[in-house]
Amino acid sequence: MSDAAFAGLMLLMLAGGAAGALLLRHAWRLREGKTPWRLAGWATLVFTMVWPAFALGPARGPFIAITLISAAAFAVVASSLQVRAAKTPRAARARASGGDSLAPEPAERPTTPWRTTLRWLLAGPIGMVAAMGIGICYAVWMPGETQTRLLIGGLIVPVVWGAAMAWTLADSRILRATAVLVGTAVVGFTLAILKGL
Repeated sequence: MSDAAFAGLMLLMLAGGAAGALLLRHAWRLREGKTPWRLAGWATLVFTMVWPAFALGPARGPFIAITLISAAAFAVVASSLQVRAAKTPRAARARASGGDSLAPEPAERPTTPWRTTLRWLLAGPIGMVAAMGIGICYAVWMPGETQTRLLIGGLIVPVVWGAAMAWTLADSRILRATAVLVGTAVVGFTLAILKGL
């Protein structure tokens, strides 16, 4: 592959990462109708991470894509940076004594035994099964050497499990987290079985 073609692929990866980050930032700022923007943003990021495996190789392509996606997302976030003037000590004392606070109050979640048990199950075993489904699906469907696919699939599992755990513990809507994690596990293992373990 020529240097010009490689540079073009890198620009495409940067553009995909920036587009996905912009779509997710737009969804973050909306009050209603966030779901289509979220889906479009995540789909763009996943597509930008997967297609380089076919263009540059199963190990090199995703590695370069993840690096460039991270750089593009960082640039999108940094583009909206705002520098605020430092608060005076008087304003800081007023905040400490019960005045306006910059930090929002945490969501008040009902704490019933079944919700606590379900949240524990989602953060632990159900999140682990969903992460394993994604890792196995990656190892089965991605091109490349078997050892490379197994290694990357194994490295995906703890990252996805940690993300599922953090999201489950932070999300106030426990049934939404349940549906997403169970659906992810079912889809991941179903796709893996369809291709053949």
